[in-house]
Amino acid sequence: MMVPQPGNSELTRQFLSSVLSQRGPSALPYSEDVKWMIRQHLLALYDVYPSLNIKTSTFTHNDGRSVNLLHADGTVPMLYNGITYNIPVIIWLMESYPHHAPLVMVSPTPDMIIKRPHPFVDPSGVVKIPYLQTWIYPSSNLVELARSLSAHFGRDPPLYSQRRQSPSPTPSSNPNPHPSISSSINSVNATPGVGPRPAIPPRMTPAVYPPPYSTSGGSIGGRMDDPSEVFRKNAVSKLVDTVHIDIMGLRKMREGEMEGLFNLQAVLRQRAEQLGKGLKEMQDEKEGLEQQLQMVLMNSDVMEAWLRDNEGKLGKLRGNIDVDEVFEPCDVLSQQMLECAASDLAIEDAIYALDKAAQEGAIPFDQYLRNVRLLSREQFFQRATGSKVRAAQMQAQVASMASRASHYAA
Repeated sequence: MMVPQPGNSELTRQFLSSVLSQRGPSALPYSEDVKWMIRQHLLALYDVYPSLNIKTSTFTHNDGRSVNLLHADGTVPMLYNGITYNIPVIIWLMESYPHHAPLVMVSPTPDMIIKRPHPFVDPSGVVKIPYLQTWIYPSSNLVELARSLSAHFGRDPPLYSQRRQSPSPTPSSNPNPHPSISSSINSVNATPGVGPRPAIPPRMTPAVYPPPYSTSGGSIGGRMDDPSEVFRKNAVSKLVDTVHIDIMGLRKMREGEMEGLFNLQAVLRQRAEQLGKGLKEMQDEKEGLEQQLQMVLMNSDVMEAWLRDNEGKLGKLRGNIDVDEVFEPCDVLSQQMLECAASDLAIEDAIYALDKAAQEGAIPFDQYLRNVRLLSREQFFQRATGSKVRAAQMQAQVASMASRASHYAA
């Protein structure tokens, strides 16, 4: 177990920085993203309550697992009937801290007894105050936890000293058979605000802690409990329990409302994504339609220009129309493309006729092969020329469309 020297804030900072920065098998089982918050919580607790010493020790779970954890071991002060007492406690920072509350236990010395029953401490020493049960990350912290422990213990102390039977005094015996106990009583029952606060009780010497209230007239420091004070304390304890129950009910109700709001938020986010996707599709479709409209306008202009150019020719040819002269190429490339296409189709027809003649035995087979070879060679050249002419026409058409597009854009 590693322990920094008590009373030295700088050594405590160095100790926490060292143990929280360890890696590998010796690393503490806390998430990396919360180690800095754990360090700040413990330093703030040590600054406010220097009687709590920060340590690392082995903690054994109920299932037998052992793990090395940080904890604060010492005392927290409580004010009871105007007198300050120190209650020994251990605050264990579990693996899920600070997302979940720490484990707080009272640590009675051998001469102390846990009050039974106690509203906030079970017989095993585990503390269950409302602050632990309503722990909320990241607002809850160890300083507020210690203050809440002091307040609840001051209303109802969880520990009291065991009553010891001393032997009957003899005339020659010392009237104070336990001087250490008397000195502790005198020091603890000093007037509040005068002298130092009672120190942490030693482990081997009895310490004085306020006994629980007893209906048979128990006393603290030799004074009887006032019935009105007892009634007030019971009323306060009952009020705290009622408020705690109400808070838990409100918390469950608010958690249900928050869950519903989160679900609604998820549905709205999904619908927003669907609307955004639909809007993008509509914008893409609009751009596509605009491009098609530009193409239609350009083609309409081309058709209108062609009609204007050929309307006069059509009037001249009425009544004496030659089929071969109906379509006239508009440029040299078109004329060449027409000739290549006509030659290709004519050669295709000739090869088909040769196939039929060869099948019927009208021509010898060697003459058939020789003619097909010659025609195929000629057809290859015509098709190659047609491909080159088609590529040149495509380039010219692209250049024309680009010039017209700039015209319509202007």
